[in-house]
Amino acid sequence: MSEALAGVLAHLTRLVGFDTQNPPRALTAAAPLFGYLRDALAGFEIEILDLGDGSVSCFAQRGAPKRVFNCHLDTVPATAKWTRDPFTLSVEGARAYGLGACDIKGAAACLLHVAQTTTAPMALLLTTDEEAGPAACCRHFVQGRAPGEAIVCEPTRGEAVLAHRGIITYSGAFNGVAGHSSHPRALHDNALHALTRWASRALAFAETQEAEAVGALRGVAMNMGRFEGGEKPNMIASSAEVHWGLRPLPGADVRAVGQAVCDLAEPGRVVWREGFYGAALPARQGIEAAQALAACLGLKEAAPVPFWTEAAIFSEAGWTALVCGPGDIAQAHTADEWVSLAELEAAAARYLRIVEMDG
Repeated sequence: MSEALAGVLAHLTRLVGFDTQNPPRALTAAAPLFGYLRDALAGFEIEILDLGDGSVSCFAQRGAPKRVFNCHLDTVPATAKWTRDPFTLSVEGARAYGLGACDIKGAAACLLHVAQTTTAPMALLLTTDEEAGPAACCRHFVQGRAPGEAIVCEPTRGEAVLAHRGIITYSGAFNGVAGHSSHPRALHDNALHALTRWASRALAFAETQEAEAVGALRGVAMNMGRFEGGEKPNMIASSAEVHWGLRPLPGADVRAVGQAVCDLAEPGRVVWREGFYGAALPARQGIEAAQALAACLGLKEAAPVPFWTEAAIFSEAGWTALVCGPGDIAQAHTADEWVSLAELEAAAARYLRIVEMDG
């Protein structure tokens, strides 16, 4: 095992050992994780910011770097299907197993190793509210800060992802007029009927979008998550709720697409509430700046991906942002999550080379 890989695994062992499951969003600035980060980043100027509700960020900067590396340290909850202790890093063969090893504590471990390997200028933004929450840490970071360059370290197998879908979710409360189901007005007054008519139009709209494509991505990726309401078959439902979301293509105005779907409901029959919103990548500029950055950093450009990342938050704020990290998204959010040792070693070397470009 190389010295670099051993250094990365030492950090990854510690990071996996910290319980950062989200939910329950229980982290505060007093969590032992942040003490470890302070020690690991000795020599950096460090700001720990607790925004409440489990949103805690650690911004560490040394010198005047040209770009910031971003990793989230929260993980999805460990399921009962794990066959190993999710909080103990297990190195078996060519893989390192542990909760968050792929998504994305592996990348964070690489960056901590790099921080201790070189004295070149470097900046890291480590956050805890990406997996469930408002992504408040990144949104707060870019407010009032001059745009620069951002590398978001989600798993991309070491390639540079420059474009991905946006995301928006909604809940809708449909109204009706209660009564006996024998009355003909049930056809129109039933809240579940109004919801169903809207859902039919919404799915038809989604089908018309399948002809639109960016790379291998097609359509708006709409999903109805939950319907509920009504009492029983002989009562007209006075209320009904739906929870749904969509993921428009790169380049789309995410809120405009969402509003178009909301507007398919009958007037006066529903109150919509926006849930999570994330712009597509790139957000407010063309892809050319990110392409130039990837070329400058010697990164291979990847095809657009369907999953959302916080790179879109940076992009929406005017930053040139791309996604590049070790591991494969196919291993993220799985029982017995793993990342390959070869990818960790390659990522550490890649990040070191990029950091030392500013040295």
